[in-house]
Amino acid sequence: MKVVKSLKTAKNRHPDCQIVKRRGRMFVICKTNPRFKAVQK
Repeated sequence: MKVVKSLKTAKNRHPDCQIVKRRGRMFVICKTNPRFKAVQK
């Protein structure tokens, strides 16, 4: 999982990517292509 500054660019990498907020952090999850996972602190 990559730590990125901008999750907007991470979300635009694939149409199935979703932004989720968990435990005070923002995550990008992608079910079809898991290598696009990202987190922002």
